[in-house]
Amino acid sequence: MDITTILFYVFSGILLVSSFRVITARSTVHAALFLILSFFTASCIWMLLKAEFLAIALVLVYIGAVMVLFLFVVMMLDLNTDSMREGFWKHLPVAAVIGALIAFEMGIVLMGGFQLSDAPVATAAQLQQGNTKLLGIEIYTSYLYPLQIAAVLLLVAIVAAIALTLRRRKDSRAMDASEQVKVTKADRLKIIKMAPTVAAPAPATAPNEGGQA
Repeated sequence: MDITTILFYVFSGILLVSSFRVITARSTVHAALFLILSFFTASCIWMLLKAEFLAIALVLVYIGAVMVLFLFVVMMLDLNTDSMREGFWKHLPVAAVIGALIAFEMGIVLMGGFQLSDAPVATAAQLQQGNTKLLGIEIYTSYLYPLQIAAVLLLVAIVAAIALTLRRRKDSRAMDASEQVKVTKADRLKIIKMAPTVAAPAPATAPNEGGQA
């Protein structure tokens, strides 16, 4: 058994354990950290499979952006996980059956793509181009329309998220950008003319010896 096979089994074991801990950890912050470990271990497996672009994209996009943002949101919200986890073990058998069914369906759909005997053999020119360039050529030629549809869906999701955050509330205070643009110099700065001298304050009267003012 070579070192690549040993590393594959080690990373696979870590991935399974960390994935299980994501759904069983009592703390939400610990679950997010285990999810980051799962993504990082999956990127290591991609590196072993010589898919460098997918490994780096997984680290940069999910670990470097999505999970860091999710971790900060979880830490700032301070969610009450005890109330959210009520009835977890009661619904675990049903959830396990549904998860196994989903995994079985995904296995049936994806099994045809893992037949290495039918995989095309790369030419010498393609090997010189590298995986990243070949992946870009394949995406923007054979899968151009699905890529554009996915981009439109992401744009709609971004616009919807912004629209949800900009809802008018009674307790919110927001500035109108159009009113800010219309402001002139005279509105921002107002010059007031004041007298050059200020009258001195009247001296305080000293109290009498008898204690009367």
